[in-house]
Amino acid sequence: MSQQLPTLEEIRRAPKVLLHDHLDGGLRPGTIVDLARETGYDGLPTTDPGALRTWFREASDSGSLERYLETFDHTVGVMQTREALVRVAAECAEDLAADGVVYAEVRYAPEQHTERGLSLEEVIEAVLEGFRIGSEGRGIKVGTLLTAMRHQARSMEIAELAVRYRDVGVAGFDIAGAEAGYPPTRHLDAFEYLQRENAHFTIHAGEAFGLPSIWQAIQWCGADRLGHGVRIIDDIAVSGDGEPKLGRLAAYVRDKRIPLEMCPTSNLQTGAAASIAEHPIGLLRRLSFRVTVNTDNRLMSGTTVSEEFAKLVEAFGYDWDDLQWFTVNAMKSAFLPFDDRLALINGVIKPGFARLKWQA
Repeated sequence: MSQQLPTLEEIRRAPKVLLHDHLDGGLRPGTIVDLARETGYDGLPTTDPGALRTWFREASDSGSLERYLETFDHTVGVMQTREALVRVAAECAEDLAADGVVYAEVRYAPEQHTERGLSLEEVIEAVLEGFRIGSEGRGIKVGTLLTAMRHQARSMEIAELAVRYRDVGVAGFDIAGAEAGYPPTRHLDAFEYLQRENAHFTIHAGEAFGLPSIWQAIQWCGADRLGHGVRIIDDIAVSGDGEPKLGRLAAYVRDKRIPLEMCPTSNLQTGAAASIAEHPIGLLRRLSFRVTVNTDNRLMSGTTVSEEFAKLVEAFGYDWDDLQWFTVNAMKSAFLPFDDRLALINGVIKPGFARLKWQA
């Protein structure tokens, strides 16, 4: 096999898995313009799709998580009707499938889509319907994660809905929003309820805030996975000779194989890393943490899973084996029954990568 590194075009053909992607962060600019017109939303900075795409990218590149989160006012603003939610979810599934994603978990906060009178149940059912439509015949399976906002007090209600809809497409639960001042332990009752119900959940932790957020998410709340988890690097000391020494929390995360839902481009935008080459993912991969590669918000970050992989190939010289390692990690970490995960790993992912390696 030649030493040529995978190209973006080749990576697009690889079977990929996505665990951390926000529905309201991945809309097509043209769809935002259409929906704003149809629903009477008049807050857009421009109604030219090309200019709007640029605006989202620039507004997201400020280096501040708070500023980054402001861009969602517009996407959420046009996602307040059943028709809008069905369309956005269907197009999300289509776009992910076109990028070669074979399994995805896409998250959103139902409570943010009720401004025009939809109930939480109607929101959930509209999104599930959209994913059914968009997935059909495209070789992709999409599960949803119901997100509660950390600064609100509806997490128990959302957790109960995640359990109620878990057999019809809801894969699990999540909390999101600004970390500082809103620790995950504020929602402890919801997490304890989910654990009693044998339900899966991930927690946004260690993105803009450090180790206490990660520690609480795991040791107090019992998170199955960490959304981002990039600040676990703060518990790893690298000595002058380049030898890393893991602190107790980092060692625990690695020993327990707790998945890290890493989103490199997004982390650059929110100031969690200075460049792809300096992103903690390089060291964490070398230390064999359970690292997965994700998009976070495809519109705001102007990215796809394939493009995230291509950036890592460029920065770290990763080959097909590395990309398969990340992908199998993600599939192992999915909130899907063991048999289904195994079927995708052995029946789709490994054969797909083997073909690409052979062609290279």
